Amino acid sequence: MKDAGVTCVKTTCAYCGVGCGISAEVTGPRSVTIAGDPAHPANRGSLCSKGTHLGETVGLEGRLLTPMIGEKSASWNDATADVANRMRQCIDEHGPDSVAFYVSGQLLTEDYYIANKLMKGFVGSGNIDTNSRLCMASAVAAHNRSFGEDIVPCSYDDLDVADLILLVGSNTAWCHPVIWQRIEQARNNRGTKLVVIDPRRTETAERADLHIPIAPDGDTALFDALLAEMNSRGMVDRASAEAACNVPENFWTTRCSEHGIDQQLFEQLLGMVANNRRMITLFSQGANQSVGGTDKCNAIINLHLATGQINKPGSGPFSITGQPNAMGGREVGGLANMLACHLGFSEAERDDVAGFWDTDRLCLGPGLKAVDLFKSVHSGDVKFLWVMATNPAVSMPDAGFVREALAKCPNVIVSDVMADTDTGRFADVRLPACAWGEKDGTVTNSERYISRQRALFPAPGLARADWRIMCDVAAAAGFGDAFKFANSAAVFRQYAAMTALARKHGKQLDLTEWADCSDSDFDSMQPFQWGGHHPLGRGASTSDGRPNLIAVSPVQNNQPKSKFPMRLNTGRYRDQWHTMTRTGLSAKLSIHRREPLVEMHPQDAQNLGLQDDTLALVTTPYGDSVFRVRHDDGVQRGGLFVPLHWTDVTSGGGRTGMLAQSRTDPISGQPGFKDTPAKIEPLEPEWRAFLISREMVDPQTIYWSRARLEGAWLTEIAGQGSCGVDRLLPHGQRLEVTDAKRGLTRIVIVDDTGALLAALFLTRSGQLPGRDWIESQFSSQDGTPAEWLAGRPSVPAPNQGAIVCVCHNIGERKLWQAIDEGAGDVAAIGACTQAGTNCGSCRPMIARMLNEIQVKEAAE
Repeated sequence: MKDAGVTCVKTTCAYCGVGCGISAEVTGPRSVTIAGDPAHPANRGSLCSKGTHLGETVGLEGRLLTPMIGEKSASWNDATADVANRMRQCIDEHGPDSVAFYVSGQLLTEDYYIANKLMKGFVGSGNIDTNSRLCMASAVAAHNRSFGEDIVPCSYDDLDVADLILLVGSNTAWCHPVIWQRIEQARNNRGTKLVVIDPRRTETAERADLHIPIAPDGDTALFDALLAEMNSRGMVDRASAEAACNVPENFWTTRCSEHGIDQQLFEQLLGMVANNRRMITLFSQGANQSVGGTDKCNAIINLHLATGQINKPGSGPFSITGQPNAMGGREVGGLANMLACHLGFSEAERDDVAGFWDTDRLCLGPGLKAVDLFKSVHSGDVKFLWVMATNPAVSMPDAGFVREALAKCPNVIVSDVMADTDTGRFADVRLPACAWGEKDGTVTNSERYISRQRALFPAPGLARADWRIMCDVAAAAGFGDAFKFANSAAVFRQYAAMTALARKHGKQLDLTEWADCSDSDFDSMQPFQWGGHHPLGRGASTSDGRPNLIAVSPVQNNQPKSKFPMRLNTGRYRDQWHTMTRTGLSAKLSIHRREPLVEMHPQDAQNLGLQDDTLALVTTPYGDSVFRVRHDDGVQRGGLFVPLHWTDVTSGGGRTGMLAQSRTDPISGQPGFKDTPAKIEPLEPEWRAFLISREMVDPQTIYWSRARLEGAWLTEIAGQGSCGVDRLLPHGQRLEVTDAKRGLTRIVIVDDTGALLAALFLTRSGQLPGRDWIESQFSSQDGTPAEWLAGRPSVPAPNQGAIVCVCHNIGERKLWQAIDEGAGDVAAIGACTQAGTNCGSCRPMIARMLNEIQVKEAAE
């Protein structure tokens, strides 16, 4: 029986666009037990490691809890008046286009709707764009070109009945683990085949029936060549395709055939595509984040349209989004090039929107897309920038330029949940927003399911909902009558009513049945999908109801190779999220990757003198940053892979945004994060150290990186010259040993009771000890000072090895033991150890271990 004080709330996960339902049991003022919601159609009870450990991230550590004007706390009245005055003054003196909003897929749909209405309807500028521009704008543009509307024509249920699944630019096992579970189930239950198209041999690719190791930005050429070859071999029913689609002149005769893939691999792929009549293609950032991303996405869609692999169970091109509400933002006009409800800027559409909002200030056309927006901030054309729920000083490409822009802007407003972010350091005004677990509203997932996010806790301090903050500023700026909403339900009702305009203009988006919902109806809303499983089955949103085949061109890579001979790719880690303001608070989620790594082929590393686990400086035409080297033969020769998560708050290195190119797709405006010219060279510090301490430290050396532990922080440090370690150590009793033979200095700090406060290990020439045991002492305190100085117990304890399964805290040693005892497949190992039985994202790693044994046995 549950404790009478425990409250169970059905809500939606804070992370990716899968949109998993969560059943949350609130167990205290800031504590919650998290489980998957078996009734939610998106995940059916499953969760990934990040969702599973959401309960570790709901504390108030580091939170912004009061408005700040400069470095002084302020009341909401003063802060609201200050923001409104700044905005109004810019409009009056420099025009509406001097104002811009940069928003986020972390916002709820209601927040997004108010932001779009305020900027486009009442400020009178289109200058509102979103960090979703960085992850799926190319898919949006491709949908609009092919279907006449930004509409995803598939559902997750299609995965369950597909014969063939293509994954394009998606490390699904890491980035969308719950989708990966459904793929695994389809393969086990009905023999579904899996192809992974990716420059890297990721853990997802290792588990595929076929891996196609394309060159960076090679997707368009590959899919165009597939269609050309199928057409030339009579595998395409052109008559049916031309009856169903609008076909450009010379479409069939101008296809690309230079795919650059080994011909045997290409023939395998061709055969699988031709011989499986239920094919679904999942594409993600690897396709979108390109200077030719829109054509990539249209090349994928073309293949499905031309072969009739769409609007049927198990078939279709499926864009899977990275953020929890990227889709909701798209629906309400969060992108600069659209109005709300999938509407454009034709005179008729503008007239209808102006009438619905009762405004004479509606913007005349599209605003600035993200990269151009920050260029205009830098040039001084944009003088007021309001950043909400995102961190562009980290996440934008050419982030050094973005920081210059923020520093030059006379009015920077930041709404955030965290007190200290890289972007917030440039703010004139910081406004405390509600975080996940405090928000109340809706989100839309990748398959168009709208779900509720519900509050688990009251708003802490003076934090407010983003939509409420904007409504208050709108009122103070003189637009108040249009922004009188009592709650998020009232905002949702207005948005739902506005979708009648979408239907009037031939769009599929229709939520009008919710236009008159009561507050209680909204509170009890169950997940529902607009458009049905296959919305294009009723016709496309084009003038004649037929989708369009689109002529595409492969990306031309004419970048010079002399100074920057490598090609830099960027992406996510399995257990981290964006800039780690939430996941970085979880000790369990920090286990998998505690530092930012640059992964490269071992032969390239050998040629450049880069040993595994050493430091290297990565440089591009845009900037440079330090990473720890990781040899990985899954990275192509000439390639580098780096993560996107680290910031100035968490590291002095790993600054991927400083490296990424600012070139964009000419149609979507999405930057090409996946292919930047680069070089790499060794970085040789004079000393190396690690510090485990109760409190965070700020080393400010040539390299440092911080990760959360249970009850402490691990900081890896490297530097030149004097170490200056004393300033990093807390007050307390100091125990110190210098091991001249091993070139190692060991310092332990304990408090008056003998409890361990900090442990520092530093060397100029030797090897540092392992971190695991001394790390454990900050929670167990079962060692002695002598053992702490040694960095190991006097009687060696069993070593569980590197953690493979974060969900169940299972290390390599236990897995090898299960294999030695006869567990011969992933399922058997899961039955013995629990590893891989929750989110499943570690199952590819377990499979790799099994494969190592099989290869070794075959060689003996």
